[in-house]
Amino acid sequence: MACWLMKSEPSVYSIDDLERDGSTDWTGVRNYQVRNMFRDDFRPGDLAFFYHSSCARPGIAGLMTVSKPASPDPEQFDPRSAYFDARARRDKPVWLAVRMSFKQKFAGILALEDLRRHAELADLLLLRRGNRLSVMPVTAAESRFMRALARQLK
Repeated sequence: MACWLMKSEPSVYSIDDLERDGSTDWTGVRNYQVRNMFRDDFRPGDLAFFYHSSCARPGIAGLMTVSKPASPDPEQFDPRSAYFDARARRDKPVWLAVRMSFKQKFAGILALEDLRRHAELADLLLLRRGNRLSVMPVTAAESRFMRALARQLK
C-alpha cells in the first residue's frame, strides 16, 4: 500500500466537505507528473493525507483513502469548467482523476510549521524548497511519524 499527500484549498474543497460527502473525485489536477502517478501508482486502499493549502494555517487536516482507480477527469470535457482542455477527447482523455473516500478528520491541523520542526520529516517532499506539486508520495516512515503527531493534536 502506497501513501500520498494531496493538497486542496479549503475554500474550494476541505476535509469537512469530504467528511460530509463521504467520497469525491479528485479532479482538476493539471500536471503530467501527477497524472502519471494517478495512472501508474495509485491503487484502491492507498492512504492519503488531506492537506489544506493556500490558507491562513496550511497543514494536514486528516486522512482519506483511494477508493477507485484512476479514470478520465470529466472536467476536461466541460467547456464551462475552469479545467476544460480542448485537446481532450472522450476516446483519448488527457487528464485523470481518482476517487477518494473520507477516513479521518484530525482533532486539529498538523501545521506546516510544525512539520518543519521534525528531523524525521527532513526528506518529506512537501518541505522541499520549490516543490509545487499538489499530489506527492509519502514514505511509510513519514506516514507513521505524521500519524503519530496527529494523535497528539487536541
